[in-house]
Amino acid sequence: MSNVNNKLPDYLASAQPNPKSGRAPWSKNTAPTYAGVMLWFVFWMGLTQCASHGAGSVFAYGFMLPILSLALAALVCFVFYYAVLGIMGQRTGLPLYIVGTSTFGAKGGFFLPGLLMGLLQFGWLAVNVYFSSKAVMGFFDEPSVVLEKGVMIGWGVAAALLGLGGINKVGKYVSWFHWIPIVSLIILVGCALPHLRSFDPQAMVALHQQLNPGIGATLGAGAIVCAIAAYVIGFFATAGAAGVDFGTGARDKRDVYLGGIVGIFGAMVFAGGLAVLVVAGAYGNPKVVAQITADGNFIDNAMDLVKIIVGPGLGKWMLLLLALAAFPSACFSSLIAANSIKTTLPKVPPFISVGIGAAVAILLALFGYAANLGGVFGVIGASFGPVCGAMAVDYLMAGKRWAGPRVGFNAPGWMAWGLGFIVGILPNFGCPIPAAPFWAMVVGGVVYYLGSKFGLESKVIPYAAADNQAKDE
Repeated sequence: MSNVNNKLPDYLASAQPNPKSGRAPWSKNTAPTYAGVMLWFVFWMGLTQCASHGAGSVFAYGFMLPILSLALAALVCFVFYYAVLGIMGQRTGLPLYIVGTSTFGAKGGFFLPGLLMGLLQFGWLAVNVYFSSKAVMGFFDEPSVVLEKGVMIGWGVAAALLGLGGINKVGKYVSWFHWIPIVSLIILVGCALPHLRSFDPQAMVALHQQLNPGIGATLGAGAIVCAIAAYVIGFFATAGAAGVDFGTGARDKRDVYLGGIVGIFGAMVFAGGLAVLVVAGAYGNPKVVAQITADGNFIDNAMDLVKIIVGPGLGKWMLLLLALAAFPSACFSSLIAANSIKTTLPKVPPFISVGIGAAVAILLALFGYAANLGGVFGVIGASFGPVCGAMAVDYLMAGKRWAGPRVGFNAPGWMAWGLGFIVGILPNFGCPIPAAPFWAMVVGGVVYYLGSKFGLESKVIPYAAADNQAKDE
C-alpha cells in the first residue's frame, strides 16, 4: 500500500522512518538522555518541597515514605507513560508528531501533540531560567536583585540563541555535565548519612511549626503519597510522550525497556532518593538544625542546604556548577520548541517564534511565576497526561500496532484530551484532586476507548509506514 500524497499533509507525505542502521543500544541514547533529565537539580529539589503546605513537608512520617512514594510514581511513569509509546516509536521509526496523527488526526496532529509540545517547552525554559539563576546567585555572598534579573535575561537569551543555531557546541559536552549532579548528590549524602539515624520526623515537624506558625497541619500519609505522585508525573509527562521519539532510536523492545528502567525508574529513584536522604540527614545533625533555627527559615530541599552542609566555600562552587549543568537543558528546550513550531507553522521563521516564546519564558521567570513548580507541572501533566493515555489505548486497540494517520481531526482523541485536561488542571484552580496528572491520563485513555467503541474514529488514510512496522513481537 503506498502513500496517497493528495490526501496527506506535506509533513506526513515526506516523513521517513529512522532505519535500523540509524539506531543504537539503550545505553548510548535512551538511558543517558532520560537520566540527564532526572538528574536536573530542579527535579530533586522540588520533590521534597511538593508538600510544603503541611508541617514537616514530606518528612512528617520519616524518610522512607517519600522514597517509597517516589519509587511508586517512577514505576507509574515507566509503565503508563513511557513503555507503550516507546514501543510505538521503535516499531514505526517515526517521531511523535507523526505517530500522534492516528490518535488526533492528520490535521489535528499539527496542534496535538505537535504544536503543544513546542509551546510547553517555553514553560520548561522559564523554570530553567528562574532556578538556574537562583543557583548562580548562591555563588555570591551578597547577591543583588538587579544582578539576579540580569542573569535571568542573559540565561534565557543565550539558551534561545544556542538552541536555534549552536546546539552542537553544547550537545557534545552534555554527557560530562551529568556527572556534576551525580557527584554533588554523593558529596551531600556522604555528609548527611552519619546523622541519618538521629533524624526525628516529629522534631522536624515541631521546628517547621516554630519557624512558620501559620503552617498547616501535618498531611496524612496518603496525601503525601499523592503529592509526590502528582509532582513526579507532572514533571515527567512531556518526557513520557517523547518516548515515541526515543523509541525511534531503539533497535528492539529490549532497548526500549532497559532504556526506561535505567534512565527513568533508576535515575528517578537515585536522584530523588538521595535528595530525600540529604534533607533527613541534615535534620539529624544538631549543627545544621541550629543554623536553620538561627536563620529563621525552614528548609525542606537539598539545594538550599548545600552551603550549610558542606560549608559556604565549597557550597557556592557546587551551586554554580549545578546551574551550569542545567544550561544544556535550556538549550534543548529551545531546540525542541523551534523544531515543533517549524513543523506545524513552517511559514513562521524559527527566530521569531522562539524569540517570542523565550521572551515570555524570561518574563515568567522575572516575575516569579516560574517558581510555582506545582502549578507549572500541573499544567504540563494536565496537557500531556491525556495525550499519553489516549495514544496508548489507540495503539492497544489497533492490535498493538500503529494504525496510521486518520482523516482530519479524530474526534475520540480530541474528546479524550479535552476531558483529561479538565481533570488534570482543576487543582490549579483550587479543586483538590489527588494525583491529578495520573487521573488525567486515565480519563484520556478511557474516553478514547469509549469514543472508539461508539464508532467515532475517523477513517484511516493509506500510509506505507503503517504497513511496514517492525515485527519483533
